[in-house]
Amino acid sequence: MLDVAVIGGGPGGLHAGILLAKAGFRVTLFEEHDEVGRPVHCTGVLTDDAFEEFGLTRASVLNTLSTARFFSPAGFEVSYTTPSIEAHVVDRRMLDQTIAQRAILAGVEMRVGRRVRNVEETPRGMRVDIDGEEPVHARAVVLACGASYGLQRRFGLGMPPVALNSAQLEVPASRGGDVEVYFGGDVAPGGFAWTVPVTRAAGSFVRVGLMCEGDALTFFHQFVGRVGRSWGIPPEAITEPRRRFLPLSTLPRTFASRLLVVGDAAGLVKPTTGGGIYYSLVSAALAAETLIPALRNDQLDADTLAAYQQRWRRRLGPELQAQLALRMLAQRLTDPEIDSLFDLARTNGVMPLVRRTAKFNQHRHLITELFRHAPARRLLFRRLVTA
Repeated sequence: MLDVAVIGGGPGGLHAGILLAKAGFRVTLFEEHDEVGRPVHCTGVLTDDAFEEFGLTRASVLNTLSTARFFSPAGFEVSYTTPSIEAHVVDRRMLDQTIAQRAILAGVEMRVGRRVRNVEETPRGMRVDIDGEEPVHARAVVLACGASYGLQRRFGLGMPPVALNSAQLEVPASRGGDVEVYFGGDVAPGGFAWTVPVTRAAGSFVRVGLMCEGDALTFFHQFVGRVGRSWGIPPEAITEPRRRFLPLSTLPRTFASRLLVVGDAAGLVKPTTGGGIYYSLVSAALAAETLIPALRNDQLDADTLAAYQQRWRRRLGPELQAQLALRMLAQRLTDPEIDSLFDLARTNGVMPLVRRTAKFNQHRHLITELFRHAPARRLLFRRLVTA
């Protein structure tokens, strides 16, 4: 019998596997695709300090991001340049595969091309049913399967109550540039659209994507039509984007008897942007911190593993709550109200707040300052009062 079965070969599942294997446990990771890191599900932007915090190699870094340009529905523009290097564009395939190599060296058995069909608790542990193979038995399971919630619902853990739909594609571009972010009901209702420059040995590329309510595919093609010429995107390069369900709030419960859920699978992402790599790694570390003594003491009941949810709430809870509060207000704003916020940013002291408080992975202090800023507060809360 395995000590731990990890389901999902993204950064969260891999990092949890590394920590558990290094602690001396027998760990097997099951990844449904034939290759770790494919297909790419996210924009692939990672904070600079995450590399040192989680022992990641910088070999996957493609280019550094420092300036973002924001566009309102009416075309008002606000730009922001970080005072120091905070974020990098990474090659997600390479990032995941380098973490996978570390997992193998730590003793994790990697089983790719294995789709887990079901997980069920038995009197002896957990039975993991795999398509086309005999079941595998483990003392505990770490669920790191991304934004797929069938197994979570079977354990009564629920669904993320707030979510949007997303679509993204990396395509060749004739130029580099800054990150661009677009808002508006015609562009990405309830969310926003983006272009992120990518520098590869083969030349310049751009990741074009959006998160929105409704049909992400339709809005994606409309957005590409809007920005394609300015980025020099060849029309023939536009193929079907990668689409996914994007959780923006956590599951009601991220644990059960013999089971912990990490990363996107737990809804542990940034509610403001949907970014998930950093929170996936943090939650994986907290899951391992919970499981290691539980495995050693053979106390894997739900009451014991509830410590995991307590840990991530202490570490991430205030940040997630602040971001979700802003997300819920922002989704209610009309286009004229978004334009008014941009006008405030240009004329009424909002940008000094941004420069003083903005951090790539921590948005809470900026959000708190926005809520304290009287003109911004009136705009943000007006929609809530009149809804």
